[in-house]
Amino acid sequence: MNPAPPVPAPGSRPDGWEESLRAFGDAARWFARTTATATGRWELPGLGEWDVRALVGHTSRSLLTVETYLGRPAPAVDVGTAADYYRATRRLAAGPGVAQRGREAGAALGEDPAAAVPAIAERVLALVERCDGTELVTTIAGGMRLAEYLPTRTFELTVHTADLAVALGTPADVPRTAAAQALRLVADLAAGDGRAAELLLAATGRTGLPRGFSVL
Repeated sequence: MNPAPPVPAPGSRPDGWEESLRAFGDAARWFARTTATATGRWELPGLGEWDVRALVGHTSRSLLTVETYLGRPAPAVDVGTAADYYRATRRLAAGPGVAQRGREAGAALGEDPAAAVPAIAERVLALVERCDGTELVTTIAGGMRLAEYLPTRTFELTVHTADLAVALGTPADVPRTAAAQALRLVADLAAGDGRAAELLLAATGRTGLPRGFSVL
């Protein structure tokens, strides 16, 4: 596991917090804009066994979990980095409950998901903008500082909004801030798991990635 970042001094924000706020905000707004183009197409194939509504529902959880976890303060840090969060949750992410939770989240958006998503985004962004990143939140992997948890949500918003754009046949114009943070997390995971060579060779045109390659 990666070492946890140093604890910020009282009254100070963690390094990179403002950048993380911008990336999260840009990713959330891109998700809302892309969802607006799905009106009338909720039953189209989305991703795997999800239709577009379920994919939107699953992606909305990247916003809602921030809100939920901020309401569950953690007593201590159990997971030090965003990359360690993904390593700790791999088994859960591969479980059968994920698909069902996505469908349930899609249904929970009601008759007009295109209106529900921006309302959720605005509410959660307003909440996060009042934070300083030092907050301890209780995630499914254990206690984390918000500054380390938030990039995982930016990653989820970015990847799944790209999935949504592909499903809808619209350009996947990922915001630069969100793309940079998501790609850093991909690099951290690949380097930490000994898969950097595969990724570097593919990214520089030497080889293709092996079938089924994933850093998650």
